[in-house]
Amino acid sequence: MSDLTRLEEQIMLSVWKLNRNAYGLTIHQHIRKLTRREMAISGIYFPLERLVKKRLLDAYQGKPTAVRGGQSKRYYRLTKRGLEQLLKALEIQQSFWKDLPDLDHL
Repeated sequence: MSDLTRLEEQIMLSVWKLNRNAYGLTIHQHIRKLTRREMAISGIYFPLERLVKKRLLDAYQGKPTAVRGGQSKRYYRLTKRGLEQLLKALEIQQSFWKDLPDLDHL
């Protein structure tokens, strides 16, 4: 069973979608764009680290850039285990939506 929170799932899907450009700011922007929800950028860093600890994401340092004052970005990529968890989450979600009764009575 998948025990991902909604935000963890959104983060992992964003990392997958962004591919080699998945770092804190781009992940945050992607989630905000799709959900149309305001959220502080700091709100994604704790779940990102939790996903790394669970080995659902890998984290690695990019090359230092002059634009960032010589600092490097921390990039993320989906692991095989992370992909398996996302596919389980999708299966569970589809099960909930399957065969719902009509809402004519509303």
